[in-house]
Amino acid sequence: MDADDFPTPDADVPSIEPETLKRRIDSEAVTLLDVRMASEYEKWHIDDESVESINIPYFEFLDEAVDDEVLAQIPDDRELIVLCAKGGASEYVAGSLLEYDYDAIHLEDGMTGWARLYDAVEVTNYDGAGTLLQYQRPSSGCLGYLVYDDGEAAVIDPLRAFTDRYLDDADELGVDLQYALDTHIHADHISGVRDLDAEGIEGVIPEAAVDRGVTYADELTTAADGDEFQVGDATIETVATPGHTTGMTSYLVDDSLLATGDGLFIESVARPDLEEGDEGAPDAARMLYDSLQERVLTLPDETLIGGAHFSDAAEPAADGSYTAPIGDLVEEMDALTLPKEEFVDEILAEMPPRPANYEEIIATNLGQQTADDEEAFTLELGPNNCAASQASMAGD
Repeated sequence: MDADDFPTPDADVPSIEPETLKRRIDSEAVTLLDVRMASEYEKWHIDDESVESINIPYFEFLDEAVDDEVLAQIPDDRELIVLCAKGGASEYVAGSLLEYDYDAIHLEDGMTGWARLYDAVEVTNYDGAGTLLQYQRPSSGCLGYLVYDDGEAAVIDPLRAFTDRYLDDADELGVDLQYALDTHIHADHISGVRDLDAEGIEGVIPEAAVDRGVTYADELTTAADGDEFQVGDATIETVATPGHTTGMTSYLVDDSLLATGDGLFIESVARPDLEEGDEGAPDAARMLYDSLQERVLTLPDETLIGGAHFSDAAEPAADGSYTAPIGDLVEEMDALTLPKEEFVDEILAEMPPRPANYEEIIATNLGQQTADDEEAFTLELGPNNCAASQASMAGD
């Protein structure tokens, strides 16, 4: 049943915008009633320690009288925020609940609206030249970075869905966006590097990723280990860190923050099976171990780590960014102090499901197939799942 097919509720149903819901989740307890089908809910839903999430499919509310057993599952002592895929079913269900004297509102545009949220947080612990912002996409945990100084800027790991946002932010900050850099061939979202390059920004991809079958490499700049990009007085240094993929590359932003892509997160390390599958995962895990031990953990302890993702297990820093000093991660993450073969065994254990549509997303990011904006946005809906199991990575 399409969102447009639901009848208009008799009651005047209040609504909440995704941005307002995000602020509430960040500050108070919230009860969500998700009326999508159970299969969709299990794949992807809003999950936070401040959220109580209840899943009852919309069809349970289509009868003239809602079954008492259904109503018994729904708390009546607090406000309910009802949500669905696009907003039609949730408005109908919220209207039905109002008729039963529940305090119910619905989420405008549903999970599609939630997926369009994109916050920018200043990383105040960054002590390099200029200012560093971290972009955060709550729906999928995607992270990106904008560094700007002396009228120039660069964005790391941009998302195609937010191409206009980077351009608008640069205009608002009064800076010239010089570079758009990718850390690797992403498996969970469509890269924005080519779209920004088409807007006159210099697109940069890792040289080591080209051999995976990138069809457009001659149209962009390729970054080799040790290459540098200047943004005002801030220097962005290319650091080869293969493991998650053979082309995985980090960028050291003015000796202060290492944008690690999917190599190291603040709560886990990369999964090594998305390029060569289960068969190639052990060798990739050994490559990842070498990159972490020889290229990442050799940096000063105070160097900040900022990955391309965060999970529900991640705790933000005091400034609201998902960053942490290397020294803290070594103390807290057992995997970073294990011998190589124990590390390999640990990260291959309890591997989470692969990202939704990852093969199509990789092919799109390689330029081997195309997707229009709507298709691209739909492909990347859902959790990222680019990390190894947090349960196996975290310390006690």
